[in-house]
Amino acid sequence: MIEQLRSKAKELLQSGAVRAVIGYERGSDGLTARPAFIYQADDVARLIFDQTCTHNLVKYLLNQKDGKVALVVKPCDLRALNVLLQENQIKREQAFLIGVACPGVVEARWGQVSQSLQPRCRACAQHTPSACDFAVGELPAAESAADTPYQEVMELEGKPLGERRAFWQEQFQHCIRCYGCRAVCPGCYCAECFVDQLNPLWAGPRIAPGENWLWGSIRAFHLAGRCAGCDECERVCPLGLPLRLLNEKLEKDVGDLFAFQAGRDAETSPALATFRKEDLGGEK
Repeated sequence: MIEQLRSKAKELLQSGAVRAVIGYERGSDGLTARPAFIYQADDVARLIFDQTCTHNLVKYLLNQKDGKVALVVKPCDLRALNVLLQENQIKREQAFLIGVACPGVVEARWGQVSQSLQPRCRACAQHTPSACDFAVGELPAAESAADTPYQEVMELEGKPLGERRAFWQEQFQHCIRCYGCRAVCPGCYCAECFVDQLNPLWAGPRIAPGENWLWGSIRAFHLAGRCAGCDECERVCPLGLPLRLLNEKLEKDVGDLFAFQAGRDAETSPALATFRKEDLGGEK
């Protein structure tokens, strides 16, 4: 699989079909993976793919305006790419997509790699990429999710309202507003984020529970019907806040109300950008 990936990358660079290949390489700890930017055909030996390749590389397309690049994508990354295509933030011809069959990525941090799949992967049933320009790797035909989708969300929904409010108050009071979640999210591309606006002033500079609650909740609502579930926000959060849980709650609600999943394809109009009379009656 890796040899196929490297061979294709070398071919694309040598032919001039792309000016760069964005993929994964081994981190300096010798265990984990990190994003790799390959500009020369002689450097393709740096490219790897394994279960430590957790980063969603689609974010980098937002800054690639000069010439075509090749991008290594997992099936879940493709959903984020489809969202950006729907919202006219990128053009399909900007990227040559190299899809990789993904058995799921594991929990990993600097110098440590576990055997446990990340929560998003335990509930994922889509392991083979589609609609790519080139695909590598194969998985057994019978693939199924180990966990029930939205399992944690439904557990929290079953608790009393006061208990749910207390849970999120506890979580948000630890936020240091580093905005790492915003920096890593493919869906956060506004030239000026609401939290940086001075007129009107949505949230002050103070790091306090009220401002943190406003930041976390408004950002989640801005991602409603748009979040592709890559969980990069939770991965980079230095406090380990359960941002995936909040995003999945809104993903579940949008699915229940509008029978829509963000990034399922690039053609279906986003749920919150579409008007249907039957939606007013609460029907799907």
